[in-house]
Amino acid sequence: MEAVGRTALLVCWALGILTEVTSDFIHIPSIVHHGTEGKPLLLSVEVHFPLDDAEIQGTWSHTRPSGSRTTLVTFTKEATITDMMYRNHLHFEKPNVSLTIWKLGLDDEGDYHLSLNIEFHNKTGRVIKEERTVHVTVDAPVSAPVIQKYPSYAVVEDKANVTWTCSVERGTRVAFQWLRNNILLAPSKRHHFSQDNSTLFISPVRKEDKGTYHCVASNPVSPGRHSRPVELNVYYGPYNLEVNSGQGLRTGEVFTINPGELAFFDCQADSNPPNSYLWISKSRNSTKVITEGPRLELMSYRLAQAEEYLCRAFNNVTQKQEEAQFTLVVASLGTGREKHIQEGHSVSPLAVITVCSLFIISCMLLVFLRRNCHPKRVLMSIYNRPLSEQKKPRSGHEDATEDFGIYEFVSIPGKMESAQVSCRSLARLESVQDMHTTIYDVIRHVPETQSHSLLN
Repeated sequence: MEAVGRTALLVCWALGILTEVTSDFIHIPSIVHHGTEGKPLLLSVEVHFPLDDAEIQGTWSHTRPSGSRTTLVTFTKEATITDMMYRNHLHFEKPNVSLTIWKLGLDDEGDYHLSLNIEFHNKTGRVIKEERTVHVTVDAPVSAPVIQKYPSYAVVEDKANVTWTCSVERGTRVAFQWLRNNILLAPSKRHHFSQDNSTLFISPVRKEDKGTYHCVASNPVSPGRHSRPVELNVYYGPYNLEVNSGQGLRTGEVFTINPGELAFFDCQADSNPPNSYLWISKSRNSTKVITEGPRLELMSYRLAQAEEYLCRAFNNVTQKQEEAQFTLVVASLGTGREKHIQEGHSVSPLAVITVCSLFIISCMLLVFLRRNCHPKRVLMSIYNRPLSEQKKPRSGHEDATEDFGIYEFVSIPGKMESAQVSCRSLARLESVQDMHTTIYDVIRHVPETQSHSLLN
């Protein structure tokens, strides 16, 4: 048990020492500094213990990228010794042991190492060691970049390569970027970059490489600086050849125009430089050049019923050509053209005219029937007749001569026979009878056999 207790005490004492030694008595806000050539730089140190309660001793040293090391300052709380070679180049601040470099040069780049020994008054004989390292880079500001292009003239697509170079007169650790039309370029099958991106190689050049190029140069102490814009002119095409016309009716590659109509056809293609155009008429196995230029003018009365035409675009620089063929039909577009136009509307004009005509005819029939066959007038006539005349029976066996006279037909709702009141009789009697009388029909002769059939 006694051995175990002594071991525990030793472990606690070791942990206490390690905790005290590794505690941050000093703090450096930044361990990496990007300095600018010709500008001052402060290597700041924060002390986290009271200097009056301790004795200190330390050094600042500089290790260059080559590996050589130089002690710059040796100090205590009471005295400071600066290397004579750096007396006018450095400034040491005692209270917080910071170091200032007055004017940075490229030789000042490297690692700055602080070694500090601390002895507290209440712990005599015990020294705490603190060490910190700060990395310093020194860069010259970047001047405006300049780009060059080879070849300097316009190039033909798929036949030429282009090399771009970007350089600066002044600057260290310069990073380069390439922009086309303000869009960042990245490596691809046709775009290749040097190790530091200062060179861009395009092989082969295509149509999409045409545009405005910039080079952007930057380093840790300079924002991105843009070069002047340089244009890359690429000869390409023709592409996307198409024939269009503002006249007639087009269905795919077939144009239909009315007889006697003057038609214009335009041939267009994407090309640099602009294409030269030929218009060719094709009939059976023969072809004939009609005219040159992007526009063709035709009078339809000179054409056959259907004829084929061809527009040929040719780029004199790229030596490439493209053709577009179409058929021209001369036919009357009257009905067909109206039908084509009406397809885009929900209601055609013909339908509107038909509906309006039916409505007008219906109104006229209603007015006519209301005027000549008004049921109110028929009922009034019935009620105004004597009762004896209304109820007088007829057998149908009387002499035919007695059948001559005026007969009264009453319209009874609900029966099909009553709906067929003769309006023609009213028209014949309208000249002799008053407009307020009942409808009558004059029967000149009714055979006896018919009377029997009607009664049966």
